[in-house]
Amino acid sequence: MIVLKATQDKFLGVLQSVAGIVERRHTLPILANVLIRKTGAQLQLTTSDLEIQIRTTAELGGDDGDFTTTVGARKLIDVLRSMPNDQTVSLESSQNKLILKGGKSRFTLQTLPAEDFPLVQEAASFGPVFSVPQKVLKELLNQVSFAMAVHDIRYYLNGILFVAEGKQLSLVATDGHRLAFSSATLDVEVPKQEVILPRKTVLEMQRLLSDKEGAIEMQFAGNQAKFSFEGMEFVTKLVEGKFPDYNRVIPKNHKNIITLGRAPLLASLQRTAILTSEKFKGVRLNIEPGTLRVASNNAEQEEAIDELDIDYGGDSIEIGFNVTYLIDALNNMSQDMVKIELSDSNSSALLTIPDNTAFKYVVMPMRI
Repeated sequence: MIVLKATQDKFLGVLQSVAGIVERRHTLPILANVLIRKTGAQLQLTTSDLEIQIRTTAELGGDDGDFTTTVGARKLIDVLRSMPNDQTVSLESSQNKLILKGGKSRFTLQTLPAEDFPLVQEAASFGPVFSVPQKVLKELLNQVSFAMAVHDIRYYLNGILFVAEGKQLSLVATDGHRLAFSSATLDVEVPKQEVILPRKTVLEMQRLLSDKEGAIEMQFAGNQAKFSFEGMEFVTKLVEGKFPDYNRVIPKNHKNIITLGRAPLLASLQRTAILTSEKFKGVRLNIEPGTLRVASNNAEQEEAIDELDIDYGGDSIEIGFNVTYLIDALNNMSQDMVKIELSDSNSSALLTIPDNTAFKYVVMPMRI
């Protein structure tokens, strides 16, 4: 049976959309495979790592009929990548093997039985469906994902908190030294739901989401989240645990406020970061009426000082920060202006976008 017949770029695109979660080495060899299911003219591709499952449906030609098998996902991608974009390729089944043909090339690939493929057991009941444009969710993820922890023993920090309540969807990430918060408005009112999406899920979602206005539908259950968009279905396990109360972390009523250009501040921090040491990424900010001075030094007694003119008439403050934390936040904002709110040299700083309450970034000071 000819399972599919399509151009290389079309088949490769569909395959790559599900293959991001596939590990090359796995304790279960079948998890290195993609599950291929043909039903009539519809072709369904499914991958899983036992925590996340991605499924997409497409029409890629070939014979109509019912057929299932599994084949090595990475190997199939590597073979397809070696072929020209516009070449027509076909996949045929033959005695427990799949034969991939394109031009004068022919590859015979080993398969494993479809019934051995461990599908993720979907939760019995999900909460109400709600949706936002893909573009909006991608932006929210980009605005907070850099603040996720990496391999923290407080495993609930290695991901992003999703809070849906009323007509608002909020995303929060923190690694204990900084916290990023971003929110968007929903079309429908939903009862309060809080879930923590694991880091791997977040990175995969960022890879898959496009800048289109098309909606992405979301549903949450006690231990799972489900996302549907563009013929794809994405099911993931959630991180268990209690996320810190982010509302207590976000400072209120800081009296010293500076509004300045994001690009000049970012350039100044990047310049001074050059003379910080690998282990100690500290920079000092000296804020005085009219002037912001950024300074750094290192173990070789080298020093960098950079000054910016600012419209400011508040207290004089000297405060230290990990420069990476500031650069990360500014790099993931697209607006022209940034607002920095400070209390004193020992309190955390709040970075926001002028006239926009949807994004907040809190960063703890460091002693320098």
